[in-house]
Amino acid sequence: MIQRPHVLLSAAVSLDGYLDDASDTRLVLSNEEDWARVDGLRAASDAILVGANTIRADNPRLLVRSPELVAKRVAEGSPEQPVKVTLTRSGSLDPAAQFFTVGDAEKLVYAPPGVVTGVKATVVELSGLREVLADLHARGVRRLMVEGGGAVHTQFLTEGLVDELHLAVAPFFVGDPNAPRFVGPGAFPRGLTLVESTRLGDIAVLEYHATPEPSDVDIRHLREAIALAENCPPRTFRVGAVITAADGEVITTGFSGDGDPANHAEEAALAKLEPGDPRLAEATMYTSLEPCSSRTSHPRSCTQLILDAGIPRVVFAWREPSVFVDCVGAETLEAAGRRVIEVPALAADVRRANTHIPGVHL
Repeated sequence: MIQRPHVLLSAAVSLDGYLDDASDTRLVLSNEEDWARVDGLRAASDAILVGANTIRADNPRLLVRSPELVAKRVAEGSPEQPVKVTLTRSGSLDPAAQFFTVGDAEKLVYAPPGVVTGVKATVVELSGLREVLADLHARGVRRLMVEGGGAVHTQFLTEGLVDELHLAVAPFFVGDPNAPRFVGPGAFPRGLTLVESTRLGDIAVLEYHATPEPSDVDIRHLREAIALAENCPPRTFRVGAVITAADGEVITTGFSGDGDPANHAEEAALAKLEPGDPRLAEATMYTSLEPCSSRTSHPRSCTQLILDAGIPRVVFAWREPSVFVDCVGAETLEAAGRRVIEVPALAADVRRANTHIPGVHL
């Protein structure tokens, strides 16, 4: 996996999810307390990124305002201001924009080759977002704050590159379909968990953390689990499971119907190990389908089997659809302190193996 900065996405929105209205005057969505909060986030960041559309529409300065916070940065050995970063496809940037003219911070512009000229900044000819983040990391950026706009939010979120989301919600509606939205349409691969909510006057600040991102090793073993499902008879859900030790070595596998026609994949894999196998205390369960949380064919659900085995980490591709029961396997495991990683990007492969079940479609 690429080395990249920790990405914090920050935005202020209306109750109906708009970043602004459609007028020529900037809509105020924050108050002084919230601006102070954002200033603190900026001060704790190595770089601040906005899209070129935000520079054109809002003309932001992207500076830490508080002298105390600036002094603290300097005392900790950081530059007075975070690096300013923007992305552009067209290269249409005004050299007189405050992004370029206000403050002595380093400025970086990422763009396709040859489209940017005439700006006082370092131009880096890269347009892929992951490559941009890798380049920022190589330049020493470890914490990146992303401040918009909607297209940039959507790109970061749909590529699974956001680690934290801080959303300030203003107490009014915009209701104008022509106004810019917080995000646009897309497939969002990483879920979010609400970790804190704060009231600042009439503004609610919601802090979310992204679910852990799968590693390349996770993807490889999950694909192995998905492939194992091909061994299942098309009687019910066709599911495969792989269990690895702490060092990544595969210690057991299973699939639906393996060993007993009523066995689920996770159950079949665990049945091949001795009860209390010490490797399970640091193991990862890879299963193509979310572990079941209730069943009638055997006394314990797969979720309960995983908990009883002491497996601390579960990686799966597709949430069980409510064809037979309403599954809460992932939620139950997380509530018990297990680390659960969902990989929706591979869910289509699991659905494809289960189209024999009524209600399951690609």
